[in-house]
Amino acid sequence: MSLMNRHAIFEKNSILLTVGILIVVAIGGLIELVPNFYLKSTIEEVEGMRPYTPLELAGRNVYIREGCYNCHSQQIRTLRDEVERYGHYSLAAESMYDHPFQWGSKRTGPDLARVGGKYSDQWHHDHLVDPRSVSPASIMPSYPWLADYEVDPRFIETDLAVNALIGVPYSEEMIENAVADLRAQANPDDDNVDAFLERYPGAQVRSFDGDPRKLTEMDAVIAYLQMLGTLVDFSLYDDQADVNLR
Repeated sequence: MSLMNRHAIFEKNSILLTVGILIVVAIGGLIELVPNFYLKSTIEEVEGMRPYTPLELAGRNVYIREGCYNCHSQQIRTLRDEVERYGHYSLAAESMYDHPFQWGSKRTGPDLARVGGKYSDQWHHDHLVDPRSVSPASIMPSYPWLADYEVDPRFIETDLAVNALIGVPYSEEMIENAVADLRAQANPDDDNVDAFLERYPGAQVRSFDGDPRKLTEMDAVIAYLQMLGTLVDFSLYDDQADVNLR
């Protein structure tokens, strides 16, 4: 029997063809999936990554609550035009503590994966209160109430504890001091600042909304935005890329 005739058996018998497809797909699936069960993590560890501070986490919650992810992605692809516009392409490790991740699928506004440090706190404040005041062509809605609503500290400890249950490395000390750390990050004169920085090395400490008298959702959102893309030293990756190209 020729090879063509053997192939004809599958073409003329739909049940046999279906079984053959299932077998081939199963073999391919096993080859792809089984190795992952022997890996502790599929995400390469990156120096500098840390869990969100309580204030950054509170800001991230407001970001999600207001639906910012509907217009802003947080994923820079490896395409040349994206890297030239937004910066180094996104690493998987940058989203390892995101539940849920904020990669997004639509860009009505620019990608925010590298927005940290790009603008001043005052720019972010004005942009959130009245986007047209700093970007005349913006179609983004205004969020003036963020400057008036204070952050509710009652649930931040529970928020950290729940994240710890799903794998975010919050220690018992971090969870117990969540409320104190929440307030310390937005007040450089707070007695807890040094202890806060020991728990979250490199975190930014200041009154993000410019009003140290109260801790607002504006503080939280700006703290979150100013952190995005700042934890990893991408010059190390750029240097390595230069070496590989030589």
